[in-house]
Amino acid sequence: MVSPDTPVTPDTPVAPDTADVPDTPDAAASRFTGRTAASWRPLSTALTEVSLDDGRTVMVKHDDRPGALRAEAAGLRWLAAAGTARIPTVHGHDGRWLVTERVPAGRPSEQAAVRFGRDLAALHAAGAPAFGAPPPDGPEEAYIGLAPMRNATGSDWPRWYAEHRVLPYLRRAVDDGTLRAAEAAVVEGVLDRLPELAGPAEPPARLHGDLWNGNVLWGADGQAWLIDPAAHGGHRETDLAMLHLFGCPYLERVLAGYQEVAPLADGWTERIGLHQLFPLLVHAVLFGRGYAEQALAVARAAGR
Repeated sequence: MVSPDTPVTPDTPVAPDTADVPDTPDAAASRFTGRTAASWRPLSTALTEVSLDDGRTVMVKHDDRPGALRAEAAGLRWLAAAGTARIPTVHGHDGRWLVTERVPAGRPSEQAAVRFGRDLAALHAAGAPAFGAPPPDGPEEAYIGLAPMRNATGSDWPRWYAEHRVLPYLRRAVDDGTLRAAEAAVVEGVLDRLPELAGPAEPPARLHGDLWNGNVLWGADGQAWLIDPAAHGGHRETDLAMLHLFGCPYLERVLAGYQEVAPLADGWTERIGLHQLFPLLVHAVLFGRGYAEQALAVARAAGR
């Protein structure tokens, strides 16, 4: 994301207890931190960095989609409650604004990657009540990125994954003309075989749920921080498959740290494609045919 070179300073500071508070990022920051906004700069159409009069800097996100910021805030708090991976503090949220701690940027390193892997394993081990379980106080109708994601629960991972994480996006891709019906049948054939392809049964893990590299911040403190979750109960290999799909610095070191804490079941690398069907089809729905073709390739390879 690109930000302006010079912060914009308001003419009149906004007091957090003002009765008629404007609906702006600086006002939201003041409302949820109890401090006056000293300056701010937009990082994107949805994200603004706000400096407070006490020297702190916070991130302010805007989103009008019903339940989106409630889901994100609940997810951040649920992940943080595990006490493992580094998660920015949530200062507050409402129907349009989410205010969180800002993570000063650093650089990825092998040491940070190993620690991230260990922390991610411990986060997954914190568990969830069921596959598809939303975070406490999180809505059932949530989102993954810009796409709706329903957190309906189940106890059998293959059946739940097919019904609630693959088929909704597969059907949408067909309805939109991104996939042909004959192509969708290839994916459906893999879903029919999921019980035999899924590997040993595992308990529901506490997932970040949208773990691509853009949602891993390498902090100035030498640690990896997780942002923008689509948190829910799921299979731990799904988070790892997404890291493989979109890349991650020092991924082999991340996996080494993970395996130290919670070794993965035999054959997990052969199942990466199965777990990538979900994010690939989400991206097909959002961004078109290229991702649909990737999903087909993964399905054909998994079904061999």
